[in-house]
Amino acid sequence: MQSAATLGNQPHANSAFTLLLQGADTTPGYTTSVGKLFGGVMLGSIRRQMRCLRGDRSGNATLLLAAGLPALIGTAGAAIDFSQWYAWKQELQMATDQAALAAAWSLSEDAPASTYELRGEQNYRANLALTRDFASDPAFELADYGNGNSNSVAVTASATRSLPFSSFLMNRAVTVSAYSQASFSAGQNFNACLIAVGDDGTTFSVGGNANVVAQCGLAALSCSDDAIVIDGSASVTTDSIATCGTANVPAANESVLTEKVQGLEDTFADLTPPTNTTARTYKCNGNGNKALATPLPGTYTDFTVKCKTTMAKGIYVIDGGTLDLTGNYPVTGTNVMFVLKNGATLKLGGSGAGNVLTLTPMQASDFTALGYSATLANRYANMLIFEDRASNPTSDHIINGNANSLFEGTIYLPKGTARINGTASIDSSCLQISAWKINVLGNAALDTRCPTAQTNSAGSAAASVKLVV
Repeated sequence: MQSAATLGNQPHANSAFTLLLQGADTTPGYTTSVGKLFGGVMLGSIRRQMRCLRGDRSGNATLLLAAGLPALIGTAGAAIDFSQWYAWKQELQMATDQAALAAAWSLSEDAPASTYELRGEQNYRANLALTRDFASDPAFELADYGNGNSNSVAVTASATRSLPFSSFLMNRAVTVSAYSQASFSAGQNFNACLIAVGDDGTTFSVGGNANVVAQCGLAALSCSDDAIVIDGSASVTTDSIATCGTANVPAANESVLTEKVQGLEDTFADLTPPTNTTARTYKCNGNGNKALATPLPGTYTDFTVKCKTTMAKGIYVIDGGTLDLTGNYPVTGTNVMFVLKNGATLKLGGSGAGNVLTLTPMQASDFTALGYSATLANRYANMLIFEDRASNPTSDHIINGNANSLFEGTIYLPKGTARINGTASIDSSCLQISAWKINVLGNAALDTRCPTAQTNSAGSAAASVKLVV
């Protein structure tokens, strides 16, 4: 049979498959073609598998998580530790700040070392919570600040503790520290017998060859630069110079100078002058050297001395004119007060050897006798000249004198300039001048020696404390 013979001439199928698997090359031509076909099939299959593998995205998230997990854990651990450090640092800084402020306030009250450190530590402990169990004790030290010496308190403290992540990396505990510094200045009361009450510009000046001796103190309420100026060959001897602004003074006065004082004040600013409305006229009786004036308290439109004058005690109101005591005549006024109103001006002493002024102020008992309350009487006491604050003088008030003159009490000129010039020589056991401006010029000499208990107040400076670091 043809088909059977044909099959018999073909190699056995199993043998051919075996040859293909073995890669036998027993059938020339035929087996080589089969091998190439099989190799191509295998390569194609590999390519298809690779394409499938490349397109398969299952399991990627797991791989990424596995790769990034260490970094994620490390970052989280570091963040937790850093947040702890930050919290510790903030708390510790707050505690040292409060400790420095408390200690500084204590020192501003002139407390001893044991007291200011105790107050500081109490405030330090009161502000600890997170670090209470492992914060160090605070260390206190006096330090210099600005141009001062030992005028501030420095406080340092630290807190040390191990945290899981940071201690694993660094193999040690972590320490955070804090530093605070607070400056302080003690409160101070200022008294002065020469006070410029003007609130702007240079209000107190001493120039030329003037010589001022006022151990009882100088003050200027102006908060401007150069509120007080002492220049030229002028000389000032005093225990205190205070101003709300700054002062230009010789090196010899710098040790007693206090600038930028907040709290200086005009202690008479709220006081209204007393009055006496009885109309009077100044008049000399007699002629030549025997002429004598004996004025009585009351209101004068002008009071110009023209002869020897002896005044009765009481209140003399000068309404719009001039109080002129410069004539070459002796003038005596015991327990008197002059009130300047409506632009009245003052000319006080200094004309010739015959100008002998003896002026002393009224006392509290004199005012109570006139019906004033004890409170007002005490405030009016020792006021020799009182310018009404509503007055607006058109010229300076001249205050001169000579070796024969005796002035006592306070000359209060809140609207005018007190000018002491020329060869004026005023020597007083207690003369005090408070004026809008005070100018001491030329060869003027002013010597006033008020005791501390009688010196007018120029205000006070409250204690101050501030955190500087």
